[in-house]
Amino acid sequence: MHELSIAESILDAVERQAADHPDARFHKIGLRIGELSGIDADALNFSWHAVTQDTSYQQTALEIEFCPRRHRCEQCGQQFTVHDYRTDCPRCRDTNTTCIGGEELDIAYLEVEE
Repeated sequence: MHELSIAESILDAVERQAADHPDARFHKIGLRIGELSGIDADALNFSWHAVTQDTSYQQTALEIEFCPRRHRCEQCGQQFTVHDYRTDCPRCRDTNTTCIGGEELDIAYLEVEE
């Protein structure tokens, strides 16, 4: 389960931020997770609770925003969300498209009280 190592990495990043803001209390961590990232949100939440148990981050929630798979048509430049694994361009029907989104795994924001 790679979600455990991801949860540990998130905790490391939050702890680095906490070192710069020693009086801050972290309430929420916003994550952007792409459809193609292979991350199970339930497993990530479970792992987050496991790595933060009995720490000052135990009450800190993860808020997950899912990012859909997006492509750009090389022929006409149309950007579109992929549905039902159809990667051909909805405008011109060309099949030469490039993935431009859906692989994200980012900390989007930290909700902090100082």
